[in-house]
Amino acid sequence: SLLLYILKMALTIMASLAKPTVRASGSGVFDKSKQYADIKEATAAGLDGACAPFPEGLDILGFCKGINGGDLQRFREAEITHGRVSMIATVGFLVGEQVEGSSFLFDAQVTGPAIDHFQQTPGLVWGLVGATIFLLESTRVQKGWSDPFTSELFSLNDDYVPGQWGFDPLGLSNNKTAEDMAEARLKEINNGRLAMISISGMVAQELVNGLNLIPADEVLEEGRGAALVQMGKQCAGAVDEAACAKAFEAAERVAVAAGK
Repeated sequence: SLLLYILKMALTIMASLAKPTVRASGSGVFDKSKQYADIKEATAAGLDGACAPFPEGLDILGFCKGINGGDLQRFREAEITHGRVSMIATVGFLVGEQVEGSSFLFDAQVTGPAIDHFQQTPGLVWGLVGATIFLLESTRVQKGWSDPFTSELFSLNDDYVPGQWGFDPLGLSNNKTAEDMAEARLKEINNGRLAMISISGMVAQELVNGLNLIPADEVLEEGRGAALVQMGKQCAGAVDEAACAKAFEAAERVAVAAGK
């Protein structure tokens, strides 16, 4: 499927790459008075996030052409934030579909593809999620964003390094050198980029076939596209979509093994 193809391609590329050059980026590269002709110039000035096979950075759509340090800082903040959300979402999609139907989770009422899970949860969950988002975004704004009444609208503080809130409950940054921290930031950016691509593929796949990710992928892996269509007709919209999809996948596996 599209999801498996994207993940396999991305993992293959990442596994084949040599250890990337680590740049200890600081707030200097985001100086609002600086102007960069393109992503290569910004990378040379100290912008982290570039690695093989694009050691000088990649900017296909030209977002960084003629960009200033302030806009570059804002774009990097957006990339890191979306990457973090996507990493959580990717894990949530896969784990959520594996535990759905469990009696300890909302009385086993949540079922079907992950894109439909949130709508099935009680109103209390909506409130808790909203409160959590409000708390996190408030913290992010207070840490990094400039006062809109005294500074340029939508600008970040001059000394703010994107993504660095000072939040480290597990102490992962303790006793780490500047090079260690730069390497950790690069890993976070790259994993976030992969997660953004992955969650886009997951959502698109479920919107198209209306089936749980893993059972649908495994049926397609058997090389039986017709079976996937039949699975969609039989399970999409069923009372317990997850159980139906898993049962169909198991039966299909047996049929393939038997040579039918």
